[in-house]
Amino acid sequence: MDPLIRTVAGLREALAPARDAGAAIGLVPTMGALHEGHEALIRRARERDDVVVVSVFVNPLQFDDPTDLAAYPRTLEADVRAAVDAGADWVFAPVVEELHPSPILVSVRVGGVTERLEGAVRPGHFDGVATVVTKLFTVTAPTRAYFGEKDFQQLLVVRRLVAELHLPVEVVAVETVRDPGGLALSSRNRRLSPVGLREARRVAQILARHCASARVGDAAAAFRTRLLADLGGVDLDYVEVAEPPLLEPTRALTPASRVLAAWRVEGVRLIDNRAIGGADG
Repeated sequence: MDPLIRTVAGLREALAPARDAGAAIGLVPTMGALHEGHEALIRRARERDDVVVVSVFVNPLQFDDPTDLAAYPRTLEADVRAAVDAGADWVFAPVVEELHPSPILVSVRVGGVTERLEGAVRPGHFDGVATVVTKLFTVTAPTRAYFGEKDFQQLLVVRRLVAELHLPVEVVAVETVRDPGGLALSSRNRRLSPVGLREARRVAQILARHCASARVGDAAAAFRTRLLADLGGVDLDYVEVAEPPLLEPTRALTPASRVLAAWRVEGVRLIDNRAIGGADG
């Protein structure tokens, strides 16, 4: 049986028997170009749910740069194989018009947590995320949905969305998967040259080193100043110390504090985050 589904009606039909039987449905939303980080999400869903759906959809609503959207890797055939090998039952890969009929007259906005960091650098990005996630939840009606901690702000946005709209979905966070050099796995990494990859890993290693040596109670401003000094010469969008759940600035480091960073290497934009004290993010 072909695991690839291209329409909303087809997905609902495929999931109907499981839903009628009261089976647990796990959803792993992705934009494709699957890597080991995505596969970790799928494996976690396979452990907990009876049926696993992986969505592959490059959502245009969350791109503020048309060049970035055009350059985003699209590898559907390989994605389907990787998803099934990792434990997916179905791969939902609609065309844009299937999920976003034109004109788009409805959008979803989450306030508060979206207004800094990625939200400030990429206006409208999280509106696009919230809108597509709401649609995927509506179409799939999952028991659980799985998101990586690499996109930490996105994770908090989805949690707020679910709480505010009282959606019957458990949001499961999965730790960031990293390559041997400490760089968080991302579909964008494949666009880096060997030299660019080394530079990206250097930034990730600096973040890890500083966060591992930081102490709860240290002044956040002083910590950030030391971090910025080591990151001199890096093309940074931001490096901030913030507190969940709204990622507000903090005066002193706490066990909940997160260091979130975004930077560019060879024109490729990368993000990462770490918890204070060495716990991964």
